[in-house]
Amino acid sequence: MSQSRGSPNRRRTDVEAGFSQAGDSDDEESSSSTFFGRLKRWRAAYLFKEAGNKQVNEIELPKPSSAGDFPIGQEQLVSMTRDHNFPALQQYGGVKGLGDLLKTNLDKGIHGDDADLLKRKNAFGTNTYPIKRARSFWTFLWEAWQDLTLIILMVAAVASLLLGIKTQGIDDGWYDGSSIAFAVILVIVVKAISDYRQSLQFQILNEEKRNIHLEVIRGGRRVEVSIFDLVVGDVVPLNIGDQVPADGILISGHSLAIDESSMTGESKIVRKDSKEPFLMSGCKVADGSGTMLVTSVGVSTEWGLLMANISEDTGEETPLQVRLNGVATFIGIVGLTVAFAVLVVLLVRYFTGHTKSANGTAQFTAGKTKLGDAIDGAIKIVTIAVTIVVVAVPEGLPLAVTLTLAYSMRKMMADKALVRRLSACETMGSATTICCDKTGTLTLNQMAVVEAFTGGKKIDISDNKSDLSPMLSALLIEGIALNSTGSVYVPETGGDIEVSGSPTEKAILQWGIKLGMNFEAIKSESSVLHVFPFNSEKKRGGAAVELPNSEVHIHWKGAAELVLASCTKYLDENDQLAAMDNDKSMMFRESIEDMAARSLRCVAIAYRSYELESVPTDEQQLALWELPDDDLVLLAIVGIKDPCRPGVREAVQLCQRAGVKVCMVTGDNVQTAKAIALECGILTSDSDATEPTVIEGKVFRGLSDGQREEFAEKISVMGRSSPNDKLLLVQALRRKGHVVAVTGDGTNDAPALREADIGLAMGIQGTEVAKESSDIIILDDNFATVVKVVRWGRSVYANIQKFIQFQLTVNVAALIINVVAAISSGDVPLNAVQLLWVNLIMDTLGALALATEPPTDHLMDRNPVGRKEPLITKIMWWNLLVQAFYQSIVLLILNFRGISILHLTHDPNRDHANKLKNTLIFNTFVLCQIFNEFNARKPDEFNIFKGITKNHLFMGIVAITLVLQVIIIEFLGKFTKTVKLEWNHWHISVVIAFISWPLAVTKFFEAAIFGDQNSLVENGLTCLG
Repeated sequence: MSQSRGSPNRRRTDVEAGFSQAGDSDDEESSSSTFFGRLKRWRAAYLFKEAGNKQVNEIELPKPSSAGDFPIGQEQLVSMTRDHNFPALQQYGGVKGLGDLLKTNLDKGIHGDDADLLKRKNAFGTNTYPIKRARSFWTFLWEAWQDLTLIILMVAAVASLLLGIKTQGIDDGWYDGSSIAFAVILVIVVKAISDYRQSLQFQILNEEKRNIHLEVIRGGRRVEVSIFDLVVGDVVPLNIGDQVPADGILISGHSLAIDESSMTGESKIVRKDSKEPFLMSGCKVADGSGTMLVTSVGVSTEWGLLMANISEDTGEETPLQVRLNGVATFIGIVGLTVAFAVLVVLLVRYFTGHTKSANGTAQFTAGKTKLGDAIDGAIKIVTIAVTIVVVAVPEGLPLAVTLTLAYSMRKMMADKALVRRLSACETMGSATTICCDKTGTLTLNQMAVVEAFTGGKKIDISDNKSDLSPMLSALLIEGIALNSTGSVYVPETGGDIEVSGSPTEKAILQWGIKLGMNFEAIKSESSVLHVFPFNSEKKRGGAAVELPNSEVHIHWKGAAELVLASCTKYLDENDQLAAMDNDKSMMFRESIEDMAARSLRCVAIAYRSYELESVPTDEQQLALWELPDDDLVLLAIVGIKDPCRPGVREAVQLCQRAGVKVCMVTGDNVQTAKAIALECGILTSDSDATEPTVIEGKVFRGLSDGQREEFAEKISVMGRSSPNDKLLLVQALRRKGHVVAVTGDGTNDAPALREADIGLAMGIQGTEVAKESSDIIILDDNFATVVKVVRWGRSVYANIQKFIQFQLTVNVAALIINVVAAISSGDVPLNAVQLLWVNLIMDTLGALALATEPPTDHLMDRNPVGRKEPLITKIMWWNLLVQAFYQSIVLLILNFRGISILHLTHDPNRDHANKLKNTLIFNTFVLCQIFNEFNARKPDEFNIFKGITKNHLFMGIVAITLVLQVIIIEFLGKFTKTVKLEWNHWHISVVIAFISWPLAVTKFFEAAIFGDQNSLVENGLTCLG
């Protein structure tokens, strides 16, 4: 279920973009998602259960019963609506009688004050349903316990604890076992807290998706409310692409068709009229328009019942997570193999007497060593091997992906982008082409009529109606008021007039008001017989109206050059019908081209008379009646200005610099599209505006598949395009290997949004059908937000790469150090507790520090990441191996020669000397990881400290890690088997760790050697310079 902010009833595609009729929607809506499949199964089960309690062919007519302040109760409304009980509706007096029972004025809606809303909520309930409880913290804690290696470590900890107490007494024997147990518990708790926090983040985002905003009529005006604030008795306007927000009854409609597949499982489009007036919550408007009376809300609707029983599926794995799971599995197998080898070597050395104590004596002597001591020694060896597995298995990789996705989704929400599918976050970073709409995305969607040709000449629109003849003025006002899905509200107490509708509708209605239009008077005096909704193929919309004198006028409005082509006459300035000869036709065409060249949207208004006797009288025939669109009389051609958004040119240039091509796909005139493209920077000059760079939709669709693929990569502007042209363009680009992002707002954009790698629906103008087909919803309809999404997408990928480099460095270094030491000496310098602390730094704290790095401008200075580009790049391998081998070599030297280097050869206490050496190795190893975290922040940049002060979380985690390390070394020695270090030892550790920073510069030598990182070398030299 796709939901988002913004009013779905204001989200109408403009005149020139249009919609297709219901038949066009059948195929695209027939393939239901898994989610709706589950809905259908729930509904089938529910209906089957209900059927068992009913007798066949029995019709119950529920009698009205009081519900507080209303003479009809909730049960009667629910029974009538759910069973589609038409006799019951007639018994109540039809929709008019039902409105009276619910104290609703069908034209002006409910009063809508706080007291009225409270009464309705108390009587009929709220439009909410119980959400299944999210998983608790304890569930995540239990799941964290399920890790096999951690279970083995806990068993080893318990055994070590029992043996320690038995052999060393309660005072000293509990340290080893409890230290391991505490370290394991800490790892589990931290992981559970992290997972739980991310779960809460996703839950908040899901709540946001469910919160649709829509328009209702209250007190005679259209007001925007949340779907959760809808009440029984509300009057709701419905238009193509809207979701039916509650169960209800159709008040009036024109060619209204509903896609009920989400509730019935049948893809057939159902026509709604006075004989079939019942509307079900959760269904989509496939065609036409209408208004509905809300009769049931929340769990009183079938949709509410189903949603209350179906929990949101948040178990989606993104492609990057799948790839990382594969990497983690491979590394885990390597780690297990190494750990098993270490286990065998250590056990063989131990039981053959080759493992020596600090004083040089064998730890095990056959026939002499006590059984308890032998078991204790074996347990310690198993513990070391298992701990190597803990460090080697990079379970932090999936956590890092979850963290960065959750962090990015939260931040993208603040940047006005609502993520519906997790995979879109990372895929957007690989986008090579963005196919975007013009209206509202590149432009402000704040339209105003700035120019008009009427009466055969250009008029001054600022001079209101002074230039218009009476008949021309009357016909224009009639056409503007009656052929419109917008509305005009005039407050009874005075004040500003409120105009609602799509931006194009609002602009034309506001011009009509300037001409002296009384919207309500015209609406009440005439009746609309039939409406032809705006159509994406014909790019026009019409309405047949009956006037008070029983005359019938058919008004048309739409793309100027197309409506003009259907006109055979025009009304001149003297109210005389004049023939549309070639000269006049040419003049009008030139005026259209002139306005279009100045980036004005051109809309023509025309009409024709019709015989009342020829209008179908049967309701079904009327619904199928095709309005005549020939022999029209031109009334006016208007130029509507829609200014470009501030900053859109810079956003387009940023995309181009980042290797992402921006392609404008619009239903507007090619000349208008070209002018806007030049203004936005999509085209750099008039010389670029040649075919195929600028192409018309019908030309593109007329090409063969091969030609379309050839043209697709060259197209920058496509004008007069239909949604199907957009789909063909997306398919051609994807066949050429491009990663395509597409913006869309109309119902017919759904196929292109689904076909694209990333579908971006508009939050304000977008219909609910478009949103449901999308991956990300752009809440402010702004192209600059689309560019921000690209930055965040690249940031997700870059942050994962940073963490991979950091974690694998630790993996490789820890494995080399412990394996070499174990095989050569039978002992390891890093014990179980120490390695668990390193694991905590590496997995959880490291993921938090690196996976939440905010995006930088540097991300937009590189080309998109290819589909098949390796996750670990050459530069990452270089960084990883250089740091890992440096740490391994230095720490192994300390392991084998540390006692002599530290001048501890003559220390009488050999055990203390050995502990001091191992403490220094442990401390240096941890500090190396802290310093290397800075390197991992900027794997391909010279200045690793750039922007460091802005990332407070990173600095905080580094500080916390450092403080905890000092506490462990100086105060928790008994638990970690370490000793306090002198200042000179700390200096040694810091110096060794510090060298990892200058070593990071060697990545520029790698780039020069392999010659595939030229930009990297240039960046480095620039920084050095």
